[in-house]
Amino acid sequence: MRRTQPKTDRPNVTQSYTAVAQVVRESGLLTRTRWFYALVLGALALALGGAATGFILLGDTWYQLLIAGALGIIFTQIAFVAHEASHRAVFTSGPHNDRLGRTLATALVGISYAWWMNKHSRHHANPNKVGKDPDIDFDTISFTEEDAAKQKGLMAWITRRQGYLFFPLLLLEGVNLHVTSVRTLFARRRIEGRGLELGLIAARFIVYFGAIFWFLPLGMAFAFIAVQLAVFGVYMGASFAPNHKGMPIVSADSKLDFFSKQVLTSRNIIGGWWATTLYGGLNHQVEHHLFPSMPRPHLAKARRIVKEHCATVGVPYTEATVPESYGIVVSYLNRVGLSARNPFDCPMVTEYRRS
Repeated sequence: MRRTQPKTDRPNVTQSYTAVAQVVRESGLLTRTRWFYALVLGALALALGGAATGFILLGDTWYQLLIAGALGIIFTQIAFVAHEASHRAVFTSGPHNDRLGRTLATALVGISYAWWMNKHSRHHANPNKVGKDPDIDFDTISFTEEDAAKQKGLMAWITRRQGYLFFPLLLLEGVNLHVTSVRTLFARRRIEGRGLELGLIAARFIVYFGAIFWFLPLGMAFAFIAVQLAVFGVYMGASFAPNHKGMPIVSADSKLDFFSKQVLTSRNIIGGWWATTLYGGLNHQVEHHLFPSMPRPHLAKARRIVKEHCATVGVPYTEATVPESYGIVVSYLNRVGLSARNPFDCPMVTEYRRS
């Protein structure tokens, strides 16, 4: 993992962020790139059409599981564009972005766009902040020692090994995302577009599951759905996890300026165009958090500006390779999980074993 070495004489962080933001704007890096997203959406439409054609032509064969895996990847890539639309990175118009995001996330992927907007907006406002960031709230995985220490019984057993179990647990993340988003739509509070999204999700699942169970035998149909959801869950979880997990946790009463808050809690993944394609731009997490509406093609250029700025103002800028980032995540989760120690363990023996 690499961090920039800060200089000793640094200007005020808050004031200098205004300066770097101006450089980014003047460089045209916030200008929308509709041509890029048109190409991406065109490629995804072809991929989705190809998967559907392959599904029909293959018929009753276990090779259908290859189509299921491909759909898991395609749905994740579609979710990446929906994520960018939610940040107003595709169009200049908010309503246009919302329509695109809801079409992609809800009608195609089957996840509530309203739920995602609410959850992800809170994350961006306070990344890794206890009590504010929903992405570090307990949900099978404990991201803080306080949550880990509360776990009992089977959950405590899982928590003590949660780093090693992280990727196996992601096999169920696809189901969790669908269930959680739909459950949220039934919450007793005002949700914009609730009826529309429930209708879109219902139509999507009727068409999708109807086709699967119509063309495939019962056992094969269930296997198809399981593989698609497993690939989708692992890909989604593995794309978002390296960005903040293992970075500093901000206490509930801490106050940080915007620039420091976003940079100190974010980690970039080192890589060129292949990483940007694989992670849907999430590999440039620092720049994404500083400039959420920046289109994907401009993030690499912004990285050079932000990295130099961080060195000037003395804010550590963190980057890691793909293997390093996942190693950090696993180690961090295991370290947090130790707080769920078995109450019958002898502390002296446990300490001796660690040494």
